Amino acid sequence: MHLSLVEMIGFAAAFCTTVSFVPQLVRVLQLRSARDISLGMFLLFSLGVFLWLVYGLSIHSMPVIVSNAVTLLLSVSILILKLRFDRANRSR
Repeated sequence: MHLSLVEMIGFAAAFCTTVSFVPQLVRVLQLRSARDISLGMFLLFSLGVFLWLVYGLSIHSMPVIVSNAVTLLLSVSILILKLRFDRANRSR
């Protein structure tokens, strides 16, 4: 597979923006709390990422598809943990 310079830039940008969510996910897991994370922001963000994924699939852009699939997985994971930890912390 031969990548053009534009595709390599796309993958590099996708890597940076996608990996930026990993420290947040790790922090939520370590603290077992997502109290400081805005539910509304993450819901809207996840919807936007899903739409970017649909867009990427429709234009057959691998950098857009791969980055948004991984970002969606990370953001939905954070959302699920937020809902789980918020519920657990309220019942204490």
